[in-house]
Amino acid sequence: IAKIAPSLVTQVAAERDTHTLARPWAVPGTPGLEHRLGGLEKEAETGNVSYDAENHQQMTIIRAEKVARIGKTLPLPEIIGPKDAKLLVVGWGSTEGAIIGAVNRAQKAGLKVARLHMRYINPFPEGLVDVLKKFDKLLVPEMNMGQLSKLIRMECLIDPVALDKVKGQPFTTMEILKKIKEILEG
Repeated sequence: IAKIAPSLVTQVAAERDTHTLARPWAVPGTPGLEHRLGGLEKEAETGNVSYDAENHQQMTIIRAEKVARIGKTLPLPEIIGPKDAKLLVVGWGSTEGAIIGAVNRAQKAGLKVARLHMRYINPFPEGLVDVLKKFDKLLVPEMNMGQLSKLIRMECLIDPVALDKVKGQPFTTMEILKKIKEILEG
């Protein structure tokens, strides 16, 4: 994840939590700190409504940094299988069951394959890049048009093999196993 300009973050850090960049909560009824509703941009220091372009830029950067810092608190997903596997099958959401079945069958057939199931994808847990780069190849089966594959490519600079499916039916174990064999034997 790209690091945010530290000077912009530092300008407002005195009034915010240093770890999360969250503002302190205003006690309800405090004069001058009444809750303001609406989707308008807030002023960086006071939280008052602002239409200033420079403030909007600063607040956009701060929000991006707040999201990035969440990654430091997320646990790394566990690798299931041999740590020296040549292929890591990375899944998220509904692909987990079919991936478990396919990887188990591949391992029984003597193939060097492991699996990892993502629980958090925005932001990625800190350290995920190092985990993924330990494997020669990544296979990412997804019930969409490859969003996780694209995130991995963009955020980790790793080019995974995408296995996308948008037919309205879940993956079968055999579909994923076929792709595992194609990659490792092929």
